[in-house]
Amino acid sequence: MKFMKLGSKPDAFQADGNCIRYVASDLVTDIVINVGEVKFCLHKFPLLSKSNHLQKLISKTNEENTDEVHMLDFPGGPKAFEICAKFCYGMTVTLNAYNVVTARCAAEYLEMTEAVDRGNLVFKIEVFLTSSIFRSWKDSIIVLQTTKSLMPLSEDLKVVGRCIDSIASKTSMDPSNVNWSYTYNRKLAVVDQITDNTERFQQKFHSVPKDWWVEDICELEIDLYKRVMFAIKAKGRMSGSVIGEALDCYAVRWLPDSVTALVSEEHIRQNKILVETIIWLLPSNKDVCCSCSFLLKLLKFAILVGVGDVPREELMKRISLQLYEVSGKDLLIPATCDDGIIYDVELVQDLVNRYVLHQTRNLDYADKNDKGTDDLVLGRVSWLKIGNVIDAYLAEIARDPNMHLSSFVDLSQSIPLSARPVHDGVYRAIDIYLKEHPALTKTEKKTICGLMDVKKLTMDACMHAAQNERLPLRVVVQVLFYEQARAAAAAGLNPPQNISCHSSRSTTNTEDWEKTVPEDYKCLDKQMKSMKISDEDCRKTGKRNKKSSKSKGGGILLLPSRSRRIFDKLWVGSKGLGEIKSSETSGSSMSPTSLNPGETKSSGSSSRHRRHSIS
Repeated sequence: MKFMKLGSKPDAFQADGNCIRYVASDLVTDIVINVGEVKFCLHKFPLLSKSNHLQKLISKTNEENTDEVHMLDFPGGPKAFEICAKFCYGMTVTLNAYNVVTARCAAEYLEMTEAVDRGNLVFKIEVFLTSSIFRSWKDSIIVLQTTKSLMPLSEDLKVVGRCIDSIASKTSMDPSNVNWSYTYNRKLAVVDQITDNTERFQQKFHSVPKDWWVEDICELEIDLYKRVMFAIKAKGRMSGSVIGEALDCYAVRWLPDSVTALVSEEHIRQNKILVETIIWLLPSNKDVCCSCSFLLKLLKFAILVGVGDVPREELMKRISLQLYEVSGKDLLIPATCDDGIIYDVELVQDLVNRYVLHQTRNLDYADKNDKGTDDLVLGRVSWLKIGNVIDAYLAEIARDPNMHLSSFVDLSQSIPLSARPVHDGVYRAIDIYLKEHPALTKTEKKTICGLMDVKKLTMDACMHAAQNERLPLRVVVQVLFYEQARAAAAAGLNPPQNISCHSSRSTTNTEDWEKTVPEDYKCLDKQMKSMKISDEDCRKTGKRNKKSSKSKGGGILLLPSRSRRIFDKLWVGSKGLGEIKSSETSGSSMSPTSLNPGETKSSGSSSRHRRHSIS
């Protein structure tokens, strides 16, 4: 920290209690100056030689035959006056970043200018500010903080403006030219370098990062911080991403962690101003901004403190452009309604609709104008990302016991089919919803299971679904059917002939499903018999050993056997649709223990009850 010493005489100021200050001298004091609640017993001559204002006040006291002067509104209070008084006496005074503004304002108030005496206090303080304070990074910030209690005089003296310009100019410098101390608690980047002998090694990246300054200015209060950020943006040298990082850091510093502290009556107005100011400080370029997770956090605070519609709409627009960057938990925005819903699903639905509309327009524009494959590829990748985000969010809100089925379904269907090439995520969300809402009707279960396409489940998800007792039986049967088809294809056998026409049907279409069941079973039985013959041939020729049976391929060949046992048992006990429905109603079927159809009657355990969920 920079400092400046004034005067050379020893400090002779002494205190008599908390309210009286006097100068230890052989000469009797002849004037009492009241500054606030403190009395200063001083001598007239040193004061009159430096201060024009005191000359006027003391002259007035002579006319009134009194020896007391009252200055109740003195800027900086008794401490600031004591600095000026010591300077008048020639005593040693040390100025630094913490007291220089109070001394400057006090000197201005007392009119300690060059017109009264050469080399007066105002001149010396200005030299110190210009030559030292404004050239120092941290001192400029400290001085700017001290101006808050001295408004509007510090503003009139242009101390505030010069501090802001000094800070903004330093942040806009090339980071390679930064050679002063700054706060940076984040980890330094690590880069790989290749030496002349091509050996790789890691070393700390010691160059100054672009956002080196963001933590230091976070100590400023919001009104001064706003002015500094406007000045930085006006320089036009700072990227939007760094601006966003600075705002994120400031929000972490000042926004409270708990909801109770955020919306308490004492702080609600302050927090509302804080959130609205940060929103208006966001970079003008919406495509290059701060992270979407930070914007969503800001939106949560904005809703809680009740910001206006305009800043809230601004946030919604920005978030909808970057929605694919977030995680499912980032979207968990608390609901403000009183219907028992934990999370605001309607707001997320609005964000998703905006994103889908924007993304669709971009892809259509790229297709029509032959913009090349880059935009198309990036667009399709973002579709995949948004699909994962929505599925993760659905899994989170599915745990809400008051979550409406219609809201769950609408949100799941709000993204295009191309966003979900794999349906494991939506299956997991459905499974959680079924677990948390056991009172769903058959129709409701049929509706929610209709969100899932069993053809797009991975092998692990199929294995889980086949044992999931919460799924309707028709869904389990269809999962097993495609599991069998996949296993047949992996074994090099012909898949069921009607698999393509069946796969185009919805799992929730009861009539279509019921019509295709007999044919599917017949075709499936033929495939399983042929796979059994093939399996026996492999054992006879000795081509299948223990090692290969444990490999991935062996695992696939075992699936048809398991599927065949379940399908055979369902088929043995029923020759018509009515019996299949009966099996679904009772929820029980016998569990076969061998590959032969005739052996399926040997067990009385229920395969339906043996299915379980691990989600």
